[in-house]
Amino acid sequence: MVASMSHRFVAAACVVATVAFALLAMTSSAQLDPHFYDKACPAALPTIKRLVEEAVAAEPRMGASLLRLHFHDCFVNGCDGSILLDDTPFFTGEKMAAPNANSVRGFDVIDSIKGAVNAACRGNVVSCADIVAVAARDSVVALGGPSYNVPLGRRDARTASQAAANNSIPAPTFSLDRLASTFASHGLSLQDLVVLSGGHTLGFSRCTNFRDRLYNETATLDGSLAASLRTVCPRAAGSGDDSLAPLDPTPARFDGAYFASLLRSRGVLHSDQQLFAGGLGVTDALVRFYAANADAFRRDFAEAMVRMASLSPLTGSSGEIRNNCRKVNYS
Repeated sequence: MVASMSHRFVAAACVVATVAFALLAMTSSAQLDPHFYDKACPAALPTIKRLVEEAVAAEPRMGASLLRLHFHDCFVNGCDGSILLDDTPFFTGEKMAAPNANSVRGFDVIDSIKGAVNAACRGNVVSCADIVAVAARDSVVALGGPSYNVPLGRRDARTASQAAANNSIPAPTFSLDRLASTFASHGLSLQDLVVLSGGHTLGFSRCTNFRDRLYNETATLDGSLAASLRTVCPRAAGSGDDSLAPLDPTPARFDGAYFASLLRSRGVLHSDQQLFAGGLGVTDALVRFYAANADAFRRDFAEAMVRMASLSPLTGSSGEIRNNCRKVNYS
């Protein structure tokens, strides 16, 4: 009963926060348009799609990496391409923030896409922020996930913040309450939290992200999975830190296996298993629902991605369109 009441409290708090932030988001996201480049450069989106498909075919894990790149960009001051910026004498960027260092990847793929898009458009027309958003969608599709219309017209940030990245991106050690409050602070609901976490149906995680779960949380982790993961992730810090484990049994296929794993206490990350405690909470019900309804997961994931992709974009005369995604223009 106490756990259930806690979940209801979190849900109520999320609703209040979501309404407040939704009002703020409506003004900026209304300026985005999936057809933004139809006249300025009709070759832009097909070019991004082709290069993403090539990258994912060469390394299926890259699909999850490009999806994660978009998520980590949007959660830090909005979807503005700030995560792509290298450090400068004037600011310390986001690449070496704790959630990103030795973890977030795909920058070379974005560089290649940007060069190809500039050539196809015969100029610097498409922002890096839009490229990241479209590449995430095309990665999901390449691995069997749903397509959706990406709102476009973002411009790129001229600065980045390591401190903001450290404070804004949810960590794999977060509790459910902290996950919910972090998502609510971005105008995203508990349902968004659960369905976007379903993006972990793709990809892998490093040992450093789940080591504590193996040795300190064994009561909440399936025993056979724990034993298997210990073989690639020893107890001693620094030993096997970069060893990888799939986040669900089918890491290169977009499906409902992630939610099925949570039902069996086989969530690799602490933050993933927090979504399902086996009780009557809101997130427990959503995990059960998506585990049993693959079509609903695909539909709701696509809708949640559009909401996330619309977080605080720079539009109009704000920001710029970077010629090189790693640095601001004229620097």
